[in-house]
Amino acid sequence: MKQAIPPDPGTVELSPAEMIRYNRHVRLSQIGREGQRKLKAASALIVGLGGLGSPISMYLAAAGVGRIGLVDGDVVDASNLQRQIVHGESVIGMPKVKSAAARLRELNPYIVVEPYYVPLTCDNAPDLLASYDVVMDGLDNFGARCILNEAAVSLGKPYVYGSVAYFEGQVSVFGVRDGPCYRCLLPAPPPDLAPGEAAPGIFSVLPGTIGTLQANEALKLLLGIGELLVGQLLVYDALDMTFDLITLPRRPDCPVCGDRSTTAGPDENTQP
Repeated sequence: MKQAIPPDPGTVELSPAEMIRYNRHVRLSQIGREGQRKLKAASALIVGLGGLGSPISMYLAAAGVGRIGLVDGDVVDASNLQRQIVHGESVIGMPKVKSAAARLRELNPYIVVEPYYVPLTCDNAPDLLASYDVVMDGLDNFGARCILNEAAVSLGKPYVYGSVAYFEGQVSVFGVRDGPCYRCLLPAPPPDLAPGEAAPGIFSVLPGTIGTLQANEALKLLLGIGELLVGQLLVYDALDMTFDLITLPRRPDCPVCGDRSTTAGPDENTQP
């Protein structure tokens, strides 16, 4: 596992109101006032505002990450509400980024929320990711994750991965120096989730568990505390209530981050 590297907080200061809001963070010796300033100076881009993006966005906002970008080209549907808790009945038909942005601004008025009502594409991914410190995966398909992964690796952005299906979820951190990327985990589409097949069922609370774990990894990375899930895949089974850690090395033949890849330059897989 890799030690996280924090961003430079610069000259960011906390107001008296923010000190009250973040009091329980500041009391932690591993965070303190300086750590909270780091979070205020930090930025995170959340791609996908569904089941995973809901808890990710809400916890990063509540924790005080100063600038949060939201990327999603979809609108809220009634079938989303079983698990996508950032949205509600009153916003059905609204763009997910608009619904989520309103909720996050209500949750924490001291942060900046930047919504992008667009689908992630090969063309826009580099521009969307460029100004953020960490990239959060709230996606639900292999193709979009491949786009996100390639852009993150090429830009040297840490990528906090999460996925859910049925009763099982996974979490890892990609794009960190010497660590693997998403394509090291899945060189090809998984056979049971191939393009064109029906979306899998999802246990309602499962995205909440996995998305919260993703937010946990992002906060550790931005604060520079603890050890990250780099080179490790955390697998959670909600039925058995078990967590397993699987070693996940970087593949030298990976098409994105491997030794012969042209995706990233000589300083690939660096942290902010």
